[in-house]
Amino acid sequence: MIVCTTKQQLKEQLALYKEGFPGSRVGLVPTMGFLHEGHASLMKRAKEECDFTVLSVFVNPLQFGPNEDFDRYPRDKQRDAALAENNGIDVLFMPDVSEMYPTKPLTRVLLSEVTERLCGASRPGHFDGVGTVVSKLFHLIQPDRAYFGMKDAQQVAVVERMVSDLDFSVEIIRCPTLRESDGLAMSSRNVFLNEEERRQAIILNSALEQAEQWAKEPGMTAPLFKERLSSYIGQAPLADIDYAELLHYPDLTDLPDDMELAASTQPLIIAIAVRFGDTRLIDNRIVEQKWRCAPHV
Repeated sequence: MIVCTTKQQLKEQLALYKEGFPGSRVGLVPTMGFLHEGHASLMKRAKEECDFTVLSVFVNPLQFGPNEDFDRYPRDKQRDAALAENNGIDVLFMPDVSEMYPTKPLTRVLLSEVTERLCGASRPGHFDGVGTVVSKLFHLIQPDRAYFGMKDAQQVAVVERMVSDLDFSVEIIRCPTLRESDGLAMSSRNVFLNEEERRQAIILNSALEQAEQWAKEPGMTAPLFKERLSSYIGQAPLADIDYAELLHYPDLTDLPDDMELAASTQPLIIAIAVRFGDTRLIDNRIVEQKWRCAPHV
């Protein structure tokens, strides 16, 4: 595995490979590091489906608000590099902030509508930061495929829309959420949970499992569904709910209040964001017509 810390090193390695192996498929796995088995699953799939794989590790300051946890976000470059190499990554791109943004960025990717719900409602500018850094990575690496985990389903929807609107020549691959043995979605932020917060956090997956069943009930509408979902999560005393939503996916628009959920003909997302102490966790389910779980979510 080759480790690149500058954009120039990255470009040189990609040019050498493409010259030696024309027509090869390049896969990209973009991450913010502090890697876990969820990230490893993305790397493994990229390795299976592509000839050459690039993993980026970059904690992007543009997607953190002024009161968010950029400085606190967990980092372990040595561990990340070992996990990347163990999973057969060809190039690890691990730049510093000064390398990605040598001067104050005056040009950004600004996204609307799909960014205004869920996490975007309480984190203004977050997805503009995501769009900006992902577009930079796409330009630098020019991957054929890019692999994103569906734990952050809104991020996937945002990136897919950006790719469509701006005609990027990359295929976005949705990959399923990996979970701990008790159902908690794997996340780099899980390390911040204390013992009791961690114990109570499993209610998120339990709530989503219950929600799939409620949606099949005759007469179930979106307002009643969301009320029941919030009430269920509220059984955990430490759970501070940011949102518990039900929306169309991937455009993230509302359902009519009087429509029975079982009658939906569009994919839907059950999405939750909950704080346990200082740690904000997200999780979701994507469901298709007739409330069958969608593949790869």
